[in-house]
Amino acid sequence: MYKILVRHRALSALAAVCLGTWTTTATAGSFTRGCAARDMQVLMLIEERESASAISAQESTDAIITMLHARMVCHEGRVLDALALYDGIAQGLTVQFGQAQ
Repeated sequence: MYKILVRHRALSALAAVCLGTWTTTATAGSFTRGCAARDMQVLMLIEERESASAISAQESTDAIITMLHARMVCHEGRVLDALALYDGIAQGLTVQFGQAQ
């Protein structure tokens, strides 16, 4: 009876460790809602500037490359860093648009 109890506890502990590892991995690899929302905002801002001919093709390309980098950072689980990158893109596009007017 004692061996069965020890075996059950060992299997339960192993299951808990595996579940904890799986949950941590899933969380780090997910694209959070905050990143997704900010990504959409920045993408719409880029499209708006392009349609108004307020930015050059090179500036648009640079913004999109930085946006892709922000996506990768967010997927790594560094959400605050990714949001800072998105904010930098938006600031740069807003400043350029203000100067173009």
